[in-house]
Amino acid sequence: MIRAGRVTVDGRPAHLGQKIDSSLARVEVDGIPLPLRPGLVYYLLYKPAGVVSTASDPQGRPTVVSLVPAEPRVYPVGRLDADTEGLIILTNDGDLAARVTHPRHQVPKTYLARVDGSPGRKAQRALTDGVDLDDGPGRARAVRLVGEHGGEGLVEVVMAEGRKREVRRLLAAVGHPVRALVRTAIGPVHDPSLRPGTWRHLTLEEVRSLYMA
Repeated sequence: MIRAGRVTVDGRPAHLGQKIDSSLARVEVDGIPLPLRPGLVYYLLYKPAGVVSTASDPQGRPTVVSLVPAEPRVYPVGRLDADTEGLIILTNDGDLAARVTHPRHQVPKTYLARVDGSPGRKAQRALTDGVDLDDGPGRARAVRLVGEHGGEGLVEVVMAEGRKREVRRLLAAVGHPVRALVRTAIGPVHDPSLRPGTWRHLTLEEVRSLYMA
């Protein structure tokens, strides 16, 4: 990879035998940073309902930070509503956090919603075309009906942005209020084996895939 010119150090082509200070140098492969700085950690947590996506809470509610190791100190990447379950990343890698959360990068987040009724093609099209909300137009990148039972539908919604309670507001706007909501994927990262309150380390490949996304 070095001979092929795919590796750079601080923006310049790397060469065989080169030594670097991993705490300072920026190493990239095919333009994607490698997380080499000592002490970087990446946790994938399944946030339970009732837990807030902050480092601390003035109301004394449990936080996502309290569910992972206390050291080194990490922060949640983006937020999930207190009553929404699902995957959230916690890390001390500020560069990755900024990339994943900034709307400019359009990193998709996938949700599974249990809703009143069964959204038909018209409602699904409205969600992807755009719906007027009180803070401006919102839309989903993709929507599909996964199943229906007992007067309720199960809908997969892919979002490219993350405004406050946006998935819930969009579905309510097309006549299908949300009864339960779970985030199932962040970009290419997913793990159906995680249960509420459990976490694991992200692999190096998963971290690279997030940078690529």
